[in-house]
Amino acid sequence: MKAPSIYLSSILFSVFTLLAAPPAKAADKPNFIVIFADDLGYGDLSCFGHPTINTPNLDQMAAEGQKWTNFYVAACVCTPSRAGLLTGRLPIRNGMCSDKRRVLFPNSAGGLPPSEITIAKFLKQKGYQTAAIGKWHLGHLPQFLPTSHGFDSYYGIPYSNDMDRIAKKSNTQTAIDEDYKAYDLPLMRDTKIIENPVDQRTITKRYTEEAVKVIRQAQQKGDSAKPYFIYLAHNLPHVPLFRSEKFKDSSIAGIYGDVIAEIDWSVGQVMEAVQEANEKSPNSQTYVIFTSDNGPWLSYKTHGGSAGLLRDGKGSTWEGGMREPTAMWAWPKQVNSGVVQEMGSTLDLLPTFAGLIGEKVPGDRTYDGYDLSPVLLGTGPSPRKEMFYYHGAQLFAVRSGQYKAHFKTKTSYVKGQKMVEHNPPLLYHLGHDPSEKHDIAKDNADIIEKIKQLAADHKAGIKPVENQLIKKIEG
Repeated sequence: MKAPSIYLSSILFSVFTLLAAPPAKAADKPNFIVIFADDLGYGDLSCFGHPTINTPNLDQMAAEGQKWTNFYVAACVCTPSRAGLLTGRLPIRNGMCSDKRRVLFPNSAGGLPPSEITIAKFLKQKGYQTAAIGKWHLGHLPQFLPTSHGFDSYYGIPYSNDMDRIAKKSNTQTAIDEDYKAYDLPLMRDTKIIENPVDQRTITKRYTEEAVKVIRQAQQKGDSAKPYFIYLAHNLPHVPLFRSEKFKDSSIAGIYGDVIAEIDWSVGQVMEAVQEANEKSPNSQTYVIFTSDNGPWLSYKTHGGSAGLLRDGKGSTWEGGMREPTAMWAWPKQVNSGVVQEMGSTLDLLPTFAGLIGEKVPGDRTYDGYDLSPVLLGTGPSPRKEMFYYHGAQLFAVRSGQYKAHFKTKTSYVKGQKMVEHNPPLLYHLGHDPSEKHDIAKDNADIIEKIKQLAADHKAGIKPVENQLIKKIEG
């Protein structure tokens, strides 16, 4: 168990902040929407180079806003990546990563600790309305659900869409058969199960409708409404793949392309709802961020995605496992549009949102994120100059500037693959060689020593905590 003082400090922070914060109005502070795909590859969008998948809405979002080409997630698999996004902290700091169980399962007894301050909890204390829609995967027991972590409402599935399997068939065959009943997967409203099994063929459509409803309800209240934060976390294109009837055979890229086309449609619906709401509430401002939780599940072949020219995919700390296609867009006041080649991360979202509303993150804990608002607004460069790549609870690689050193590697998310230690570390210049093909370690011993020291300093700041992923429900 964590020390009681940690929980007490979190409670005191919440109480004093609520007492100090005046009621916010929609006209005073911007709205925030984070759209999070699941297992989407760096090369899966047409604006990121895919030749047969068409994503016109995301292309528009990237063209009108910012296309980030060096944007990273906190981990290479679902649970720790989501913990990093919502807390602005590497999952090693809150026990949300493990070498034994990479993610949470239906028999897991752990989850995101109550002492953590999520984006939702932080913004709610600043007067925001908050809604979680889609895949959660940070604990399915009541004390870990979104409604216990600052979200006013929740509509979605508690973990990955391939869990609670009851049929003896592969995820690929399940998708071909459109057999959503092969999984005993629940759909939840707040803390209650409202559908079991959930019909995954219509889930992207229903998530989208829920998000649009939240946007329109806020708009109907006009300037008296609270600003809102929507966390829309699609459970696709994680296998098994499902899409609604409208999108069947809509893409020449097959079922995977169909699924991406529907997610792209969803993004278009959200953008349209934001623009319509602004017409009736012209003083409102909304920021929308689109990215994914980790790279593509390559072992599923055409039912998995593509990392483009990046190496490897989901489950690895090569670039294809943790660098994600990302677009940031705002309405009506546009962000400083263009291609951003500087570094950013989902870890940066909480500090960035805090910066955009003129606040600071709590000072009672260590954060791994930076305020990217200067990049969004065109007033300065990204403060992020390094990235730490964790595989489970182990630090596998570090990026500093354009250089990335691999201390350990493990190829892809495939059973039986062994971890390999490298001494000296592998070294790549990601500007010259984003595919990580050409090891330049032997000619750059000085750079390796600097990155080694950066890694040592980072590790020295990590304090042991109770691991949440290894705990199982008894019986």
